[in-house]
Amino acid sequence: MEKNFSSQNAEKYIISESQEINIGESPGWTKKFFSAFPALKHKNYRYYFLGQLVSLIGTWLQMVAQGWLVLELTHSAFMLGLVSALGLLPTLFFSLFGGVIVDRFPKKKILIFTQTLFMVLAFILGVLTVLKVINVTEIVILAFLLGIITALDMPARQAFAVEMVGKEDLASAIALNSGIFNGARVVGPGIAGIIIAVLGTGGAFILNAVSYIAVIIALYFIKTKKEIPQIHPHPLTSIKEGIIYSFSNSTIKTLLLFTAITSIFGWSYSTIMPIIVQNIYHLGAESLGFFYSAAGVGALVGVVLVSSFAKKINNLTFILGGNFLFCISILSFTFTTDIHLALIFLFFAGLGLIAELSTINTTIQHSVKDHLRGRVMSIYTLMFLGLTPLGSFQVGLIAEHFGSQIAIGSGSVVMLFFGVILFLEKNKIQTKIG
Repeated sequence: MEKNFSSQNAEKYIISESQEINIGESPGWTKKFFSAFPALKHKNYRYYFLGQLVSLIGTWLQMVAQGWLVLELTHSAFMLGLVSALGLLPTLFFSLFGGVIVDRFPKKKILIFTQTLFMVLAFILGVLTVLKVINVTEIVILAFLLGIITALDMPARQAFAVEMVGKEDLASAIALNSGIFNGARVVGPGIAGIIIAVLGTGGAFILNAVSYIAVIIALYFIKTKKEIPQIHPHPLTSIKEGIIYSFSNSTIKTLLLFTAITSIFGWSYSTIMPIIVQNIYHLGAESLGFFYSAAGVGALVGVVLVSSFAKKINNLTFILGGNFLFCISILSFTFTTDIHLALIFLFFAGLGLIAELSTINTTIQHSVKDHLRGRVMSIYTLMFLGLTPLGSFQVGLIAEHFGSQIAIGSGSVVMLFFGVILFLEKNKIQTKIG
């Protein structure tokens, strides 16, 4: 079955859905499973799902190992935030150009290219660490290069979802994409703690490099086709068109700004988690994974809820409810020193954050015109990842001077404030976002 979408540039959008599973013909538990996760009906998405799951476990190995390595080298909360910020800074400057490329070239080929480069950088970092010649400067350089690639990879990844499953099952695909990331967060950090203890941080980086092979193979098996427009305006003209469209559309503008607030003041809590584990709970690297995993398990529950009820529950309910749950949970986390309560609060924080962000992503993608999808999702990438350095910088700076608990608690208060504003204005935008 093929679905065609036209645009002002006479672009034809062709989605291959060969071997799609018919839910009505599926027996018993299989029917219930595909009803809850309809994106998995599509063979292309199943390939992608499995490849990404393996790769993202490796990604979480590297994220945990890099944070721990920087802490070992510098013993500074500020440097931990600074390295994270510098690693994401390129998305602030290059993601808009990445969106132009995504709208001009096949997304599958772009993703194979970016995943291969990720693999090479992870291998270089691993070798330098194993040889004990690594320093913070080299970590920053490699992280900066990774950020440049991410500026192209992220909008391509976001826009590729609709080519695999179509708009009807897009909410499920986006929720499951978040589920892959957070499922890997459940497994990856726990494995990372063991690997760091046994093989060192270098071993974790090399295993991450190997894990990219899985998603590269999966991408080769995916069969989609998109006819690219023959008319290519100047890149700056294309960027301008995407920006004007995004911020003249009230729904997309509101959700992009809300994403920016979440990126700066919400997601940044994970940046200084190593400091919290070390200084508040007096635990080592082997325990750090449990804190990340608690939020990851909560996020998985959020994925199931969003994927199962996206067609039944108003989008704004998921966005506002997720925002409130995250903020209250993080505030509660800052006031406890009991590890069991801390893990429970992180569980609900993960649930709320994923419900908010995955629903924002879905709503934007349902609102955008197809020929502008790459550029709009590049702006989303800028808000989601490009502004993260500001969050990492501010949370590291506040933690350095006032403590890590105040740093993440103050951020959740800011998020809650903007959530209340959105709630008070909900009647004006209900019909557009809902």
